[in-house]
Amino acid sequence: MSENLRTYTAETVDDESETESESQEEELRCPECGGQLATDTEHGETVCVDCGLVVEEDEIDRGPEWRAFDSKEKDSKSRVGAPTTNMMHDKGLSTNIGWQDKDAYGKSLSSRQREKMQRLRTWNERFRTRDSKERNLKQALGEIDRMASALGLPDNVRETASVIYRRALDE
Repeated sequence: MSENLRTYTAETVDDESETESESQEEELRCPECGGQLATDTEHGETVCVDCGLVVEEDEIDRGPEWRAFDSKEKDSKSRVGAPTTNMMHDKGLSTNIGWQDKDAYGKSLSSRQREKMQRLRTWNERFRTRDSKERNLKQALGEIDRMASALGLPDNVRETASVIYRRALDE
């Protein structure tokens, strides 16, 4: 019968941080035997090295969801999702249904499917703006974008103008 052995990386306290409060020092010790605690990041547990007591389980890994093996690879990776922007009334967080009448394979939709998609687009657009304040913001941000395009202004100016308008709207 084979045993499953786990290895742990112990978290140690630097000499400089010995002046921390006693409550924080107690957290680094096992509540049962007073032994040293180690973190098992693979299983999301904090375990006592001496007695094996699982002190904490199901820890949340707040690190990135990807791995990088060198600095170049790390620089090319990023968190998922598009960045938020103040230039859109919903800060760019809502879903947009594309205007193309094609399916995922690039084939044209039938007339019945096109009608359904148009209804979905209409309802999606209605639900993106919940109230008159958001409709006003959407229209104003569109106008800021139009004027900035006509003047050839860069994106950072558009972003700043959008933030200023949002502040004025809140007051």
